[in-house]
Amino acid sequence: MCGRIRSTYIADKLAEKLRAELRATLAPSNNVAPTQEVLALVRTERGLAIDKFRWGLIPSWAKDPKIGNKTFNARAETITEKPSFRAAFRVRRCAILVDAWYEWATIDSKRVPHAFTVEGQDVVALAGLWDTWRSPEGKVVQSCTIITTEASEQTKAFHHRMPVVLSPDALQKWLDPKAEEGELRKLLVPYGGAIGIERTEL
Repeated sequence: MCGRIRSTYIADKLAEKLRAELRATLAPSNNVAPTQEVLALVRTERGLAIDKFRWGLIPSWAKDPKIGNKTFNARAETITEKPSFRAAFRVRRCAILVDAWYEWATIDSKRVPHAFTVEGQDVVALAGLWDTWRSPEGKVVQSCTIITTEASEQTKAFHHRMPVVLSPDALQKWLDPKAEEGELRKLLVPYGGAIGIERTEL
């Protein structure tokens, strides 16, 4: 799973690098949890944009927004089967932008957090989905989920799942509205590049 992330990059500089419209910014945080806000990259009619989303996807048809408390991750293997995710997979894909994600290991009978980074990338794009929910009172909530897959050889000692990491080439395809399902599914695999793992504190 992916239940904690780090987000401390400077959004406007990243937007400039990605040639994306910056629609929102957030205060840097070393410990972002589900139900909190994250920044994600989406493709719009005008091009790429960085916007903020509540972490925990609330489907547009949901009667209770609390469903988002349980949908902060989506399993790659069943993404087209789950009602909460299958429509978003077709038309509302995004990339959640992070510095790192966290997993815990038991050391000397204590649960110790470790930060996972991608070597050579200051900011990591994690495959995600998003949706827009409107309350009966008219409140609009944009929300998202992070897609997970089987752990890579480097990370499986910490957890049997890991977030789907998108390389720059994979990111472009993931956000391509014309990409076919088969092409997209090929991206939802354990990351094959080098991953940095560092013991840390939260």
